[in-house]
Amino acid sequence: MTHFPPPVPRPAPVDVVLPCLDEAAALPWVLARIPAGWRAIVVDNGSTDGSAEIARGLGATVVHEPRRGFGAACHAGLLAADADIVCFCDCDASLDPALLTPFVHAVQDGTSDLVLGRRRPQGRGAWPPHARAGNAVLARMLRRRTGLRLHDLGPLRAARRTALLGLGLTDRRSGYPLQMVVRAADAGWRVEERAVPYRPRTGRSKVTGTWRGTWHAVRDMRAVLQQPPFAPCMEETAR
Repeated sequence: MTHFPPPVPRPAPVDVVLPCLDEAAALPWVLARIPAGWRAIVVDNGSTDGSAEIARGLGATVVHEPRRGFGAACHAGLLAADADIVCFCDCDASLDPALLTPFVHAVQDGTSDLVLGRRRPQGRGAWPPHARAGNAVLARMLRRRTGLRLHDLGPLRAARRTALLGLGLTDRRSGYPLQMVVRAADAGWRVEERAVPYRPRTGRSKVTGTWRGTWHAVRDMRAVLQQPPFAPCMEETAR
């Protein structure tokens, strides 16, 4: 009797990285909106409300990142991913991960290298005025630095995993999303922006919900814009 080895599981076609800090109330809705066949990677960044257990119980892959910081959580998820295309989405129910489907198609088709969601607020409190103003200032600074005519630096995005690793991203705080865009521009990537609805988040905001949080985010991002131009490397980095 011939014995065949068990089949090796194939990676999901898309991995969705969801940085998470105390998002127990939002997780069921967010994970239910992940497109069929995609894998949700919830990166727990020190939650104390049982977020990790809830995510695991709902079928998500859970990664623990003890270093606090949005960038630290995002990069831990990127390193844990093995799909060809990796998406990023906030875990607070302000953005619908199902909206990533056309983003992924644009990357798969080769029409874009990095697709970003331009947030369109839906309802009162979806995007506080101070956070919107800070985002607009950074978008203008980004335009001067890279020439990219973007309007938003939101967290909903998609790109190929190996290409993202090749950017050698180093920021582990609020500057991570901006550094990704700046280095992609330096590397000559085709960066596209698509409008997406932006809902009031579930639970308390850790960053843009306060003036202090917004200021720290703007400070981190300004530091990224002051970095010298990035020289693209051909090899992946696991930093």
